[in-house]
Amino acid sequence: MHPSMINAKIDENPDIREDSIKNNAFLNNPSIQILAINDLFEGLISWRLWGLLGWQDIKQRYRRSLLGPFWLTLSMAVLVGTLSLLYGTLFGLDIDDYLPFLCLGFIAWGLIAGIVTDGCVAFIGSESFIRQISLPFSVYIFRLIWRNLIIFGHNIVVFIIVALIFNIWPSWTGLLLLPGLVIICATGGWVSILLGMICARFRDVPQIVASFIQVAFFLTPIIWKPELLVDRIGFVQFNPFFHFVELIRAPLLGNAPNTISWIVTLGITLAGWLITFIIFRRFRNRIAYWI
Repeated sequence: MHPSMINAKIDENPDIREDSIKNNAFLNNPSIQILAINDLFEGLISWRLWGLLGWQDIKQRYRRSLLGPFWLTLSMAVLVGTLSLLYGTLFGLDIDDYLPFLCLGFIAWGLIAGIVTDGCVAFIGSESFIRQISLPFSVYIFRLIWRNLIIFGHNIVVFIIVALIFNIWPSWTGLLLLPGLVIICATGGWVSILLGMICARFRDVPQIVASFIQVAFFLTPIIWKPELLVDRIGFVQFNPFFHFVELIRAPLLGNAPNTISWIVTLGITLAGWLITFIIFRRFRNRIAYWI
């Protein structure tokens, strides 16, 4: 239908015209954008609050345990040691090279997958806070990102031990880990907001995301090396998870991440935030009703 015909039809029907005016006014209302921006800003500067909440989550998870959060480190060490021997033998790989690769792959994947899966229940899991206290919704997002960074910090101890055993020294290249973590956390921010809203509205989505993450794990070079694909190495380049993993793994192995990895991850981060902000400003006020 031609736009002029649509406009004529709207003019003929007062109800349609009124609804159209309301929707346009809502979307173009600067106060809607300001509220969304303030939510993100106020959540960011409330670092003492989400920092305390994130640390409290870790303490509650390992309450009354002997090792506390270091059970994370022990379980990661056992997992990496066992699988490195198994898959190193199956693939015929040099254990000195494969074990650090596998270790960092698991640590990086744990951070990425943890943020994604926790993002699905970011608002659902904070239902008691949202219903009783008026806080920026972004506080719950920063809370889960900080919680997964704490877990990452415990797991990285395993790699430090591996690096000492195999005499791995990343030199100054290892500092590239910091901007890599910033990009991963920034991406995790918009992913958690978007999934948090979708999962609050549609409660079947967390199961779908969990299944997707399981499949993505086997499609990403974590337990296998990209070189094993030989002529199909392009398959790896089209996997965005690979590029995010490389932001952590490559610097700690003494290699700078590929330029393609920087471009892909930065592009996903910027595009994701643009789309998520548009959705967040539109449905932010409905989150409390959905949960």
